[in-house]
Amino acid sequence: MKAAYPVIFTEVATNILIEVPDLKLYTEANEEGAPKGTMADAIMMARDAIGLACISMEDKGDMIPTASLLEDINISEGVFFEEGKCIVSLVDVDLVAYRRKMDNKMVRRNVTLPNWLNLEAEKAQINVSKVLQEALMSKLGVTR
Repeated sequence: MKAAYPVIFTEVATNILIEVPDLKLYTEANEEGAPKGTMADAIMMARDAIGLACISMEDKGDMIPTASLLEDINISEGVFFEEGKCIVSLVDVDLVAYRRKMDNKMVRRNVTLPNWLNLEAEKAQINVSKVLQEALMSKLGVTR
């Protein structure tokens, strides 16, 4: 599922404050060591916040809120409105790709191989688990 949510970005002296009204999310952009977060940092942080919130809702079985139309967002109602200059923009996220990126938990599966094949793999120092992962991704037509 792909989604695009309106996000209010508020530029303050040292940072960019981020609000995703539909999801009631608040975060900020400030690249470590940088004097001020950039808009690229802010978009990345907003996408991360949206992705995490939506997959958490999916995992709990909650409905993911429908995104508002951009023109329905009133900047003056934003939490950080009086803090600095505000702009509103859409930020998109591919939830399937985001989940794949974030879900690195490994699961153990038993595999049955002929002994001779297992011996050949050991002799060649082949990581059977890695080969199986690569083969499954190829067969399914997916990438990490």
